Parts: sequence; structure tokens; C-alpha cells
Amino acid sequence: MKKPFFIIDFDSTFTRVEALDVLAEIVLAHSSSKQAVLEQIQEITNRGMNGEIDFRTSLTMRLDLLRAHRDDIHHLAERLKKEISPSFRRNQAHLSALRDTVFVVSNGFREFIVPVVEDYGLRPEKVFANEFVFDDKGYVTGFDPEIPLSRSGGKSIVIRDLKLTGDVYVIGDGANDLEIRKAGYANKFYLFTENVEREKVKKEADHIAPSVDEILYELKLNRSLSYPKNRLRVLLLPGVDPAAAGTFEQEGYQVEWLKEDPSEERLRKKIRQVNVLGVPAGTTVSEEVINNARRLISIGVFGTDTKGIDLAACNRHGVAVFHAPFSDSRSVVELTLAHIILLLRRTFDAALALSQEQWTRPAQTSFEVRGKKLGIIGYGNIGSQLSVLAEALGLEVYFFDIADKLPLGNARKCHSLEELLSLADIVSLHVDARPENRDFFGAELFAQMKPGAIFLNAAQGAAVQLPALREALLSGQLSGCAVDVFPEEPTDAMASFTTPLAGLPNTILTPHLGGFTAEAARHTATFVPHKIMQYVNTGNSMGSINFPNLHAAPVQQAHRLLHIHHNVPNVLAQINQTLASFNSNILGQYLKTNEHIGYVITDIDRAYDDALLNQLKEIAPTIWFRVLY
Repeated sequence: MKKPFFIIDFDSTFTRVEALDVLAEIVLAHSSSKQAVLEQIQEITNRGMNGEIDFRTSLTMRLDLLRAHRDDIHHLAERLKKEISPSFRRNQAHLSALRDTVFVVSNGFREFIVPVVEDYGLRPEKVFANEFVFDDKGYVTGFDPEIPLSRSGGKSIVIRDLKLTGDVYVIGDGANDLEIRKAGYANKFYLFTENVEREKVKKEADHIAPSVDEILYELKLNRSLSYPKNRLRVLLLPGVDPAAAGTFEQEGYQVEWLKEDPSEERLRKKIRQVNVLGVPAGTTVSEEVINNARRLISIGVFGTDTKGIDLAACNRHGVAVFHAPFSDSRSVVELTLAHIILLLRRTFDAALALSQEQWTRPAQTSFEVRGKKLGIIGYGNIGSQLSVLAEALGLEVYFFDIADKLPLGNARKCHSLEELLSLADIVSLHVDARPENRDFFGAELFAQMKPGAIFLNAAQGAAVQLPALREALLSGQLSGCAVDVFPEEPTDAMASFTTPLAGLPNTILTPHLGGFTAEAARHTATFVPHKIMQYVNTGNSMGSINFPNLHAAPVQQAHRLLHIHHNVPNVLAQINQTLASFNSNILGQYLKTNEHIGYVITDIDRAYDDALLNQLKEIAPTIWFRVLY
């Protein structure tokens, strides 16, 4: 089978920049008119690339604005070597393997193009470009007008004269690249948009290519990525911060961000072609939805509450789930501190009385936080942050955790929950959602608290028995409470809500506001996409709540195979036996399992074929198999 011919543009394609624009920056580095001239050159460049003015006119106008020297051209070439487009650089080995059929055809100049492509591994003799004319002092005075590339339509003439026999593909970003295909000298024009998008050219392009990976994938040729990022589809549901869409788009993914909550039926239909699903915390993603997915790689929960995700179904389908466990920590801590101060000052009771035209200031039952003893149950990320900030306000901090935790600052660890409850003027609950924490704080523990203490729960609604809390408040055992989380919470923003704590004295009830801040949303909008992209790009599953957590750094000169399977014996042996039967050399291998899933990352040398991949997919317990690169 003959290798295809590639005609590659240089400016804004092979390199990220327009060479003459960079040359202008070099020549005008110390000129007082630098900015004005640069803007003129940029405008002329764009008009020429959009086909608004004749190319020779564009070239003459730009060179007339400069008085470049040979030394400037050499300096330019060195700069351009550092400006090769990322996907070209990423696929250098694959393009070098095709160098006999790769031509660089540019309206730029050989004097700076040849050093760049030669350094990259392409053949100098396959570079077709203009040539400068210099005076005896080495200054550019113009260009050779006999070279076809110095005028409009010149690229078509060059390709015509090459008399190439076989499939010809043009990769470029401008109207002069499109002309080659329109003149009938190429099978296809790929509009390369990694660096710039020209809308006028876009309308007539055969294929929009955000990267070289997309082109090589479409032509079924070897490439750095097994699946181009621009083909990965992300669906974001309402409630996800808009910044998340930008994070995914910057990586090159296709993003659809719904403005209205979809029905279950609509979500089942839409998810069929989705690779990544992003949902706000608390969203339900049912087994039926996951069963309808055909390409789903990962689900991102933008927050801490993942109870609505059917993790068992995700395990069966090999879908890795990520969330943001620490993104709202500071926000929760600040709300907790605010609640403590307001409860000690009985602010809500006073505010309610004032709204009813009663002026009350009960000094004997209003206290400062300084010197009070704060007991923190659960010394994780939120509990420990609360410890530090509370101490800065003058509180004495005690904590209890079932795990051995290092105290921060002057915090003191209690050896039992009973010890903490007997000491604390304020008890703040910060336990996780494990099943054994359900209903664990009830009448028995409230009775062990100091009379007149206050109680706060901004952790897990199901951890506290609300009838017991109500009784402790009515009996006077507690002087106040603040609750931000509840055993059952509405999913609709304007839903009605009832609780046995409503209307009680010195009681603050907030509708799960702890993590709902702009800062927490922005942090989550960055954290979750990066976790997902890390998994998609490298196989790194660290932070997944349902997958074995494996960390594998990116590698070069290797293919990475990801094998997700049911956790049964002998799978790794079958994988390695299959690799051995194809004489594949294992460069590195990582395995980790949990109760449900086994996850193997294998790096092998470049010698493999589709038959190997098919056999790896056919290993009986396989859930999903992916090739990264």
C-alpha cells in the first residue's frame, strides 16, 4: 500500500505563529514605532490569508515595512524551532516515518523554514518556499519573483509540477492551502485549527482538524494518541460551573452544556454518544442511564455528594467516577464558624424579636467565642481546617477521630468520644458518609454533652437523630444548634421542606449552604475536569471513588494499554500470556484491585497489531479495554 502524500503549510500550521510577524518583532525590538508596525503587518497577514488581497501584494507590503538582516533571519529560525505546534511536536516520530512523502509548501521563505524542518527530521529538499533577495550588506531587499509561491495560486502550481501519483492531503490554515484542493491537485483539504480559525476558509474545508492526531486518526495512520481529544464528547448538566466547560474545551474536548435539567428519558438518549458526564453534587445518575451509555469513560461529580450515582452500575460498565472531596472545605469551615458566633450571641432570636418590634438584648445569655472549648468530631480535611481557624479566634480546640490524626496547632486529641463531649462547650460534627455513621448521634450522646452546650452539624444529615436533637433543645440540655444538612433533602430549588427542628429557640437551619460559594464552585470547576482529563490522557485513576487508585506517569516511546476487568483470579496472567504470544515487550506494568474491579496499566514497545488488541479485549472478565497511545 502506497503511503499518502502530505502537503503541509508552515506558518500557523507547522508552527504556532506567522513567521513574518515574529520577524517584525525581532527587527523592531528597539523601535519606537514597533506596536503600530506590528499591527499593520498583522492586518496585512490576515487579509492575505482570508483571500481579501493578492498574496504578492501582501508579501511586498509586509517586507516593505521591515528592513531585515541575515542575522535577523537566523535569529528567527532559532525562535521558530521553539514554536512548533504541539500536535506536530507530539507526532514527530510518526511524521518523520512519512518524511519521504511529506512536503512543506509555504509562501514563507526557505532561509528560515529549512533550518526548522531539518531540525525536526523532515527533508530539506522537500521544502518549497520563497527566497529572499539580499543586498551586499546582508539586508533583505525583496524576494525572487520567479518562484511561483511569491504570487497567488503559487501553491497549486508547485503541486501540479510535482506530478504526485497517489492520494494527496493538504494540511493548512489559509485560503491559499484550500486552493490546492479546489484546483484538483489534492484529494482533501484539512483545515488545521489548532492555532487559528479562519471562518471564511472553514466554510469550504473538507475536514476541520484541531490537531494532527485528528488527521492521522481519520486516515488510520500511526499517531501519538489512539483517539483524538477533539472527538471526546463532554455533557455537562445544569448546576455545573461554566468554568468547567472552558477547562474541557481548552483541552480540545467537544462540550455540550445543558441549560435545563434533562428528563431521565432525554438523559438516556443523550448519554449514548457521551464520553464524559459532568453533574452537580446530589444529582441522580441511575442504572438505566448508565446502561444506555455506549462510550462513557468517566462521570465527574462537581461537589462532594455522590449518593445519587449508581456506583455498582458504573463498576459493571467500567466508568470511573471522580468528585471534589475537598473543594468546599474552606466554605464549610467559614459557615460553621459563623454559626458558632451567631449561636453564642443568640443573634437569630434577637433578630426575630426585632422583626416583631421587640427590642431584646439578653446580655447574660450572650457570649464571646474566646476561651470556649470547641469539640470537633471527625478530624479530616474540614475538621482540621476548622481547628486552625477556631484557634485563631481564641477557642480551645479538642478533637476525636477513630483514625490516628496529628493535631494541628494547639489542638488536643481526646481518647474517647465521651471525653470530648464532657469537655466541649461547642460540639461540631464532621464525620463522613460511611454506613456505620448513620444515626450514630442520638439521645445517649446528647445526654453526655455539657448542659447548655451548642451542637452543629454541617457534615452528614443522616448521622444525627433529629427527634433526639429536638428533645435535647426543648429540655434545655442544649442551648442552641445549627444544622446545615438533613437526612432527606429536596432536589428542587423552591420545594417545600419540613423538619422537627423548625421554630425551636436559638436554632439556625440552613439549606445545605456549606459548600455553596462562588469560590468552591470555581475550585471544583477546575479540580474535577483535571482529574478526569488525567485519567483519560494517562490512565491515572487517583481520586476515583469506585476504581482502584493507580498512578502511572506519562511515558514516551511506548503504547499504553488499559485493561479494566471484574476482580477475579488469573486475569493478569492471561494478559501477559497474550502479550507474550505476540512477542510484545512489557516496559512497565501496574495492577490494583478493589472489591469489584481489577485495573491493569501496561506499557509495551511499539510493535503490536490489531490482532493483539482484539485478543486482550476477548479475555473473559474484561469490562473495558482502551489504548491510550
